[in-house]
Amino acid sequence: MENHGRGSGPRPVDGMDEPFDPGPPDPLPYEGVWRFTAPALDVSVPQARHAVRDLLLRQGVPVSQDLRQGLLLIVSELVTNAVRHAALLSPTLAVEVAVGADWVRVSVEDNHPYRPTALEADHGRTGGRGLLLVREVTREAGGMCDVEHTASGGKVIWAALPLRPSPVP
Repeated sequence: MENHGRGSGPRPVDGMDEPFDPGPPDPLPYEGVWRFTAPALDVSVPQARHAVRDLLLRQGVPVSQDLRQGLLLIVSELVTNAVRHAALLSPTLAVEVAVGADWVRVSVEDNHPYRPTALEADHGRTGGRGLLLVREVTREAGGMCDVEHTASGGKVIWAALPLRPSPVP
């Protein structure tokens, strides 16, 4: 039997010579996107942190202890910012966790139009360094973060971190 160099793999239907496309690979068991809302109240900060921690554990996301702590710190800071600075115009906030094969992204969305920037460290102040901290934790993990406008006029602040440590230059 001649196979004309096609090997023993699957053959196209009806004798067509189109390449076989097995489709996208199946997602890993921990991949997915989860979103929940919370009131813009102080009590939502630890609740959001615990919800994200429990989600990572329940889904079996392969995060190191350091990465888990960094993610939870980021969630705490982003939710705290939404509670402190956006609650007047945004009584509800949304937290989203998206996990891919090699990365995890956490984001917090509110309906306040102000787009914050990370402040420089001012050692005389006791507050105002949350986004600077988020940026540094993200950078140290080899990830990236940003602030984007939403279609509704609000904003989403997110941080994406690699699941595997990046090589240190």
